[in-house]
Amino acid sequence: QVQLVESGGGLVQAGDSLRLSCVVSGRTFSNAMAWFRQAPGKEREFVAACSAISSSTRYADAVKGRFTISRDIAKNTVFLEMRNLKPEDTAVYYCVVRGGIGTSTPTLPSLYDYWGQGTQVTVSS
Repeated sequence: QVQLVESGGGLVQAGDSLRLSCVVSGRTFSNAMAWFRQAPGKEREFVAACSAISSSTRYADAVKGRFTISRDIAKNTVFLEMRNLKPEDTAVYYCVVRGGIGTSTPTLPSLYDYWGQGTQVTVSS
């Protein structure tokens, strides 16, 4: 059974940094790994994605230059380094992975097969 367990969320002040981690168990993935987020009253949105088998990455415009996605394939773990956090970054952050094999980094949530339970990130002003 595939499980994704996120950690690293919390309450921080604007300008602070956080590092989210997501450990994937149950199988090894050879496709995209990504982070989405959902703020209260808003739709789930793409944050960042990376390929498990290439150096491809993709970022939402809102986080470009502040967030960095990375992965440790040997540990089946994906990270999201978040710097210069803003109140508008407040949301539940979800780790996701896509089944199959590929190097693309899609932004549509429907293209990802497995989701974590989410970790709350709250940024105060």
